[in-house]
Amino acid sequence: MRTVMLASVLLAQLSANAAAASCAGADPAIVSVKVQNVAAGGSVNHYTLVGRVTNLGSAKQASNVLQFVDIYQNGTRLEDRGVPPLAPGQSYTFSYDWQRASDAGTGTTTMNFSLRMTSPSPPGNQDCNPGNNTYNVTF
Repeated sequence: MRTVMLASVLLAQLSANAAAASCAGADPAIVSVKVQNVAAGGSVNHYTLVGRVTNLGSAKQASNVLQFVDIYQNGTRLEDRGVPPLAPGQSYTFSYDWQRASDAGTGTTTMNFSLRMTSPSPPGNQDCNPGNNTYNVTF
């Protein structure tokens, strides 16, 4: 009996995940963020981080969508980057410049990126899978 219940729960969870992954509608997602360039500047290094948002869904976003990638470090929102409405398969690239001490160790800085939609409210059919709206990069 326990095995059947566990199997039922796992099957339901897999079905929900599969439905979210292939939702019908627009699905903007942060698909990558990486350090593109590091420029030494004495006691400070200048990092250029480049990210990409792609509409993984089957529908285009409405022309009045207002959405942003919010950039965080240690839970503090530093800035944001606007992202235009995207058609299915279309991508938008954004960049962010960050400075940190040149003697900072490798792997000691983590930046968090989060997609935020402000209009229309609620976002509903403009983002049918909010589960892929975040991305972290450590350098």
